[in-house]
Amino acid sequence: MASIKHIFNELHYEMVRTIAEGGMGVVYQALQRGAGQFKKVVAVKLIREEYSTIPEFQNNFIGEARLVADLIHTNIVQTYHLGQIGGQYFMVMEYVNGVNLEQFLDRHRQVGRVIPVDLAAFIVSRVARGLTYAHQKCDADGNHLGIVHRDIGAKNIMIAFEGDVKLTDFGIAKAFNLMYNEEGQVVAGKDEYLSPEQATRSITDARADIFPLGIVLTELLLGYNIFRAADRLDSRRNILELPIPKFSTLRPDIDVKLEAIIQKALQRERDKRYSTAAELLNDLEVYLYSDGYGPTNEKLGVYLQELMR
Repeated sequence: MASIKHIFNELHYEMVRTIAEGGMGVVYQALQRGAGQFKKVVAVKLIREEYSTIPEFQNNFIGEARLVADLIHTNIVQTYHLGQIGGQYFMVMEYVNGVNLEQFLDRHRQVGRVIPVDLAAFIVSRVARGLTYAHQKCDADGNHLGIVHRDIGAKNIMIAFEGDVKLTDFGIAKAFNLMYNEEGQVVAGKDEYLSPEQATRSITDARADIFPLGIVLTELLLGYNIFRAADRLDSRRNILELPIPKFSTLRPDIDVKLEAIIQKALQRERDKRYSTAAELLNDLEVYLYSDGYGPTNEKLGVYLQELMR
């Protein structure tokens, strides 16, 4: 990392720490410096050098940056800049001071707590809100981009300590004329969070993001992913064949209204599933607020700060 630090220092980015590492890239927390003692904490996503030379990975990284540059929404992590140095591409992104849902779940297991039902539903409703915006996005000429995230899962959903919920990592998203896409040939996404369409290498539309978001909701409520298995192929098989339980039998405080929402989100036949993220968002908000006061960003932020002490 020493050479990386030196290179980015010349670009006025001070690399602070590694946030996350994946097979193709690394994300750093960095301090951006400017004139007049300007400082801003950002995240820098760097594609690994060996992948920067492969055209499809290079094109996808550029495509992701171009795509998310125009996705300006409070429930989506913002991208500020795409750059290249020493043959490697990097993105400068919004730094979210908080945790991802995988860390959120792990902390609950550590302290022996269950996530309150209303907060679980609220978190997923905020992701549905971000997806509604992304799914409806058009380009400057009014052409619908047909965005499908295709990688909804616990690692790609962030909660800031202020309570904001943000969807990130559009690295394998599908979007018209922007992303390298082998749909129909490869399985895109993580096996335990696939939609049935992804698991069978079928062509996807926006409904493919609804099924994994339903999985995330049940994982928050139960503390585990019912489809996850030790073997990747078994996880994929579970997505296609595991009987969908009645979740109120697994957690009694899941009421009839929430059960109905979960069951509709997890319909394997996509024509029976929620047809849009907006419909899912509407049902979750009716569930949360129809009787009066419900959860807010501030309530979630206070809860997270207390949890992570």
